[in-house]
Amino acid sequence: MSETMRHKKDHKLLGRFPSHRKSMLKNLMASLFLHEKIETTYTRAKEAQRLAEKLITIAKEDTVSARRLVAEYVPNPLRRQVVTKLFREIAPRYKDRNGGYTRVVKAGIRQGDAAQEAVLMLVE
Repeated sequence: MSETMRHKKDHKLLGRFPSHRKSMLKNLMASLFLHEKIETTYTRAKEAQRLAEKLITIAKEDTVSARRLVAEYVPNPLRRQVVTKLFREIAPRYKDRNGGYTRVVKAGIRQGDAAQEAVLMLVE
């Protein structure tokens, strides 16, 4: 058994093609910012958490370029709602906080396929 190092492996594949994975993560982000709490599998929650932290950090500086950067990560039908809520309500809440805006809490095992579920939420 050879132990190999994880060079240049910076994200989980989540069993999806890159376009599907990107789309799924965008939808998770939109739901998280609209509802401030989502329930999904543990692995998806950890990947979405990475993106959410980055987007909130970008949103703390309310500029046109920051809004455009964040808008790239939001699906088109929800773009205006999500960007507005993120910049007006969510980001100002964390202006004095240096990271750690989200929390992942394990929520048990899913009955159908025994996947570990988790709740991804914004910290108060």
